[in-house]
Amino acid sequence: QAAEPPLIQQPLAAIRSNSSSSSRPPNPTTNTNTSSSASRADRHHNQSHGKTAVIVGGGWAGFGAALALVKAGAEVTLLDAAESPGGLSSTFRSAGGQVVEPGIKGFWYQYNNIEALVTKLGIPDPFTPYTKSSFWSPEGLQVESPVFQDLPLLPTPLGSFVHTAPLFRNLSLLDRATAVPLVKPLLEHDLDEAIYRHYDSMSAYELFKSAGLSSQLYDKFLVPMLLVTLFAPPTELSAAAALGALYYFALAHQPDFDVRWCKGPIGQTIFEPLVQHLKTLGVRVLGSRRVQDILPAKLINPGPTGSSPKTLATVLDPALPRVVAAQGPEGLTEHYDADVIVLAAGVPALQRLVMQSRVLASAEDLRGVLGVGCSDVLAVRLWLDQKLELRSSSNVVAGFDEGVGGTFFHLNELQDMYKSEPGSVIEFDLYHAESLLPLSDDAIITHLLQTYLAPALPRGLEQAKTLTVQDSSVLRVRNAVTRFSPGSHLLLPDIVTSIPNVFVAGDCVKQGPGAHGCKGLSQEKAYVSGLQVRLVGHTPCFQPGYLLSLRD
Repeated sequence: QAAEPPLIQQPLAAIRSNSSSSSRPPNPTTNTNTSSSASRADRHHNQSHGKTAVIVGGGWAGFGAALALVKAGAEVTLLDAAESPGGLSSTFRSAGGQVVEPGIKGFWYQYNNIEALVTKLGIPDPFTPYTKSSFWSPEGLQVESPVFQDLPLLPTPLGSFVHTAPLFRNLSLLDRATAVPLVKPLLEHDLDEAIYRHYDSMSAYELFKSAGLSSQLYDKFLVPMLLVTLFAPPTELSAAAALGALYYFALAHQPDFDVRWCKGPIGQTIFEPLVQHLKTLGVRVLGSRRVQDILPAKLINPGPTGSSPKTLATVLDPALPRVVAAQGPEGLTEHYDADVIVLAAGVPALQRLVMQSRVLASAEDLRGVLGVGCSDVLAVRLWLDQKLELRSSSNVVAGFDEGVGGTFFHLNELQDMYKSEPGSVIEFDLYHAESLLPLSDDAIITHLLQTYLAPALPRGLEQAKTLTVQDSSVLRVRNAVTRFSPGSHLLLPDIVTSIPNVFVAGDCVKQGPGAHGCKGLSQEKAYVSGLQVRLVGHTPCFQPGYLLSLRD
């Protein structure tokens, strides 16, 4: 089991036990809608005075937090900007009108908590078998990644080294041997906070250069590996973050690098049953709610002059955030009072909230997120006229455009909805794709087919030029994924913040010594960070002694 999260710095129990009155001094704040009519139209939620939690954002982190908190006895409301949180959104459609869930995400062997969740939900056979992957560059096939659990188990690190040795096409044994000096950093980088900060202060490129790695190993393996696991090149990545990702390939259990895929859109296959399960537990999941501000207890409709004001919450400290303000589906401001607030949105949304909320901006550990960078993503799905025969259903690509790396997938072989397609459906997900986003859709499609896909086709570029696109979806996503840059460890938020009743969940939370085993930008990390927002046994706001089992 994973180590328990640190004790809450100031449990809510202490706040409540020190409160001697059922009312609090008025603390008016400026309403998002400034007109008096808008103020009267404001909606007041969660007036039961129960132990309430409001979660900002859905996805793995938000749903994980909702599951943990409702089981701990809270009245949970989850707010998400999407119209249908957890469902297959109709926001993204192909040119021909087909609904598209952007991006294909892998489920790795060590995703034990997601595996347990899927089993509990009773979702029948949601994943493909573990798949082999091929790594492609402009020179052609570089290496294949086998299904390690199907091979004889060997002591670490012999498993990954021995079983991939015959699969490298253009990387000699001598080149691979230059990685030996990385063993010490891999073993020690997260032993304690001081060591982790040391490695976080340098770039992965600086570490690799000082270790004497060959240029071939760097260009042919490490660059593409990090571009598809941490979504940035080594020059822009913290050495600590890179070591955390590479650990799974080099020194973890042999099968830990094995990956499989969801047989359908994750929103439809997993999130829809999960949301229904949450609703049966009493969680309110509300879509079309874009959170605008996090406020202290707020005056709502104070009434005639001299009358007692109505407040949303009773707390000792009027500066504690107790209200989440969101724009509802009708454009009106809605207010949700909460004993606990969980910020489970991504970095861009969290940055916006910190800038808009004086309460959040007052916390130095939350202001740090304003300095965290993100990378752009290009997600393209193509319906082609030909049935393609590819070496692997999942593929890694790098070296075609400076600083850009990514993946492409043969969806006919991975997702049930495309198995009967007369042609091929190919998904390209390119990361750190800032240089490609300005291109037109047609230019992007041509470039992907003739540059990225061509090396994997039996007849190469000649065959790529014969492909006809029958339908397409081209999605440009700015600031889509967190970039773990040098020094970012000090900027990223922790799950427990300096504001006693505010928590952060998501794959962007701080990692390092004592963190859950899954590092980087992973679904398991996001889900587990949500589960860890649970205040285990620290306050009578929730069931005493409640424990949520975690698997590391």
